[in-house]
Amino acid sequence: VQLVESGGGLAQPGGSLRLSCAASGFTFSNYGMGWFRQAPGREREFVATISWRAGGTYYADSVKGRFTISRDNAKNTLYLQMSSLKPEDTALYYCAKARNEISAKTMEEYNSWGQGTQVTVSS
Repeated sequence: VQLVESGGGLAQPGGSLRLSCAASGFTFSNYGMGWFRQAPGREREFVATISWRAGGTYYADSVKGRFTISRDNAKNTLYLQMSSLKPEDTALYYCAKARNEISAKTMEEYNSWGQGTQVTVSS
């Protein structure tokens, strides 16, 4: 299993970024996927999750209405569209593969992780 995140960078408050996660080494369309983030000095936290056929999506309250998770099973790629960014969104963002096909909100429900992509929101 390999998960490679990209798309992070520096954004201004109110700006947007789109993260991508390229997956390989497993049948991507059979698994739920998720995004987590970790800010300096804080624990890793749930951001968003999507089920295997994108029928179920869930978001952390802190990003609901601003972030959108999606997937392209033909391209084996997971996305996170981030809008109306805030300084508190600054963190290392991780892509993760769930243990089964459903969407999942806790770290224990995931068994593979990417290396992360840094998002910094600052003026």
